[in-house]
Amino acid sequence: MRVFGTHAPATPLPENLQPLDDLARDLRWTWRPSLRAIYQSLDAEGWERAQGNPVALLADCPRERLAKAASDPAFLAQLAAILAELGLENDAPPAHPEIRAMRQRGDLVAYFSAEFGLTEVLPIYAGGLGVLAGDHLKSASDLGLPLVGVGLFYGRGYFHQALHPAEGQREADVALDPDRLPMSVPRTPAGVAPVVTVPIADREVRVLIRLVTVGRVPLLLLDTNLPENDADDREITARLYGGDQNMRIRQEIVLGIGGLRALEALGLRPTIRHLNEGHAAFVGLERIRQMVAEEGLSFSDARERAAAGTVFTTHTPVPAGIDRFSPTLIERYLGGFVRGAGLEFDDFLRLGQEAPGKPDEPFSMAVLALRLSGHANAVSRLHAASRGGSGWVCFRSSPTTT
Repeated sequence: MRVFGTHAPATPLPENLQPLDDLARDLRWTWRPSLRAIYQSLDAEGWERAQGNPVALLADCPRERLAKAASDPAFLAQLAAILAELGLENDAPPAHPEIRAMRQRGDLVAYFSAEFGLTEVLPIYAGGLGVLAGDHLKSASDLGLPLVGVGLFYGRGYFHQALHPAEGQREADVALDPDRLPMSVPRTPAGVAPVVTVPIADREVRVLIRLVTVGRVPLLLLDTNLPENDADDREITARLYGGDQNMRIRQEIVLGIGGLRALEALGLRPTIRHLNEGHAAFVGLERIRQMVAEEGLSFSDARERAAAGTVFTTHTPVPAGIDRFSPTLIERYLGGFVRGAGLEFDDFLRLGQEAPGKPDEPFSMAVLALRLSGHANAVSRLHAASRGGSGWVCFRSSPTTT
């Protein structure tokens, strides 16, 4: 499986150095020292200024330095060796027989996560959840696993801080510039803009699909910062875990419902949907809606079939680590969508409640994920086997790391 993206290099490169731009947008340089070395040898000082970002390095590299590299036999030989190595890797069949079988069957795993820790150049992660997700993509690339990642592009990344002798810490909010990041815009089979719409409350929010190439694995990042959206909706993907409960539920609607729609827009229909934590639980709801609309199934039949291809991994099975929303908030943002999927709202609400029918019982994304998944596990045997405190729903499925 391949997803191709388009981008316009900031600085025109000599023809024989054009591969440097493609390599800069392939995150294999994050775990392959030989790829980082070629950019360091091109411009060591520029590499330091770019803080290890090869896209920014190429954008700022002086033309005379590029011209010198374009006529340097040793540099060109180094580049040719890297291209040959990656070419062999890209064309090699998977070594593992199960992965070869997956490819022969046409299987595709979609891995949904609120964060991906791939490189400091792309600050869309906060901790272990994201680092694990990033490592999954890197390992999948090395193994040749047919996998696509789906997450959110947090356009403001991290704030920058500095210490002042008299004033203490100062923070600066810095917006990320996609043109200086290792990402592109994917092409759609229909040749239209890679934009999908997501229903949030009483309106449709437009979502741009961005593409990050993680070796042989594409990662789709969703971005609501579009001029067609109102100012409040443009903020949905501004910051990781930012804002209040209203912001969190909107982020999770974009990730789950928008994520599955983004895959559809690119002609990708996964056979397996893997939810990395409950943030992406609305994936199951969107898959059920698809089956109700396309096959005329009842909600219960569609739920059973969708669950068979859905896996849920929990990281923190304690109440403090789970997103929970009031029934009022769920009704506000998802009431119309749920009814359009063929289910009465109260029935849907019970799917996410630990104690259905209890007045004001919160709606738990983890409980919803468990009830819409055919397989659930945890990142440790202890998590998979323990109750987690405060009566949170315990499960025993496969006490292994996914």
